[in-house]
Amino acid sequence: MRRQATTFPVKDYNLAATLSSGQAFRWQWREPNWVGVIGAHWVRLRSDTISITAEAAEPVSDWGWLTEYLQTDSDLSGVLRTFPDDEPMRAAVVACHGLRLLRQDPWECLASFILSSTKQIVQIQQIVALLCERYGQPLAVAPGQPPAYAFPTPGRLARVTEAELRACKMGFRAPYLLATASLIAGGQFELARLGQLPVETARAELMKLPGVGRKIADCVLLFAYGFQSAFPVDVWVLKALRRLYFPRKHVSLGSLHHFAASHFGPWAGYAQQYLFHYIRTKTGEGR
Repeated sequence: MRRQATTFPVKDYNLAATLSSGQAFRWQWREPNWVGVIGAHWVRLRSDTISITAEAAEPVSDWGWLTEYLQTDSDLSGVLRTFPDDEPMRAAVVACHGLRLLRQDPWECLASFILSSTKQIVQIQQIVALLCERYGQPLAVAPGQPPAYAFPTPGRLARVTEAELRACKMGFRAPYLLATASLIAGGQFELARLGQLPVETARAELMKLPGVGRKIADCVLLFAYGFQSAFPVDVWVLKALRRLYFPRKHVSLGSLHHFAASHFGPWAGYAQQYLFHYIRTKTGEGR
């Protein structure tokens, strides 16, 4: 049956924390809803303690794309039980209760994090929005809503110039995005196969792409492919690890990666997102 809106039950799902925690950059809060784009779908979401209601612009026969993206079937309580029983992790879980990891499209995730280097979340959102407006496919939206656009394909971006990309305010990231789009559009790099590789091999493959270092590769492995041993370390996670776990020591980045791999358990990537959101929004460090 095709429906334009649907409601599905959830337990311990913090939609606001999930959509604003720096995993994805297509969401805007327009009270009382979150409005965004997933693939070729404009969607409006609202939640309460037991459900999420979604509204599309056109009737939908299968909402699987949304539940997969939101990961509504994941066993959060089971994930949280694997976290280390230490004070920083307990505080992060309490402060960010119900935060989930999304499962994103690999190309959009990769491109977005290439654009994220040295930028704050609001700036990344602005760059991505401008890129989509200029080069993405227009989408149907609900009456009275602003225009919305799909994320541009690698083939579309491979046909634009570096100067045109720089006009989207992405600066030095433009040649990296252009080169990566060209490799993928030309079939020289296949994103689909990464999910079948061991995480170390998939990381090494991603780091061959222009502008992709360990942190961006780990973001893509975690947010697009669900590799839970991927533990992205950006300036916020670096601050969290040093302040919360090594407050009076100078610890190298390599040592922190080793610590994360051994300390946070089989769902280390999930633990990373709790630490990231906690240190950025709940401790005063982000102000």
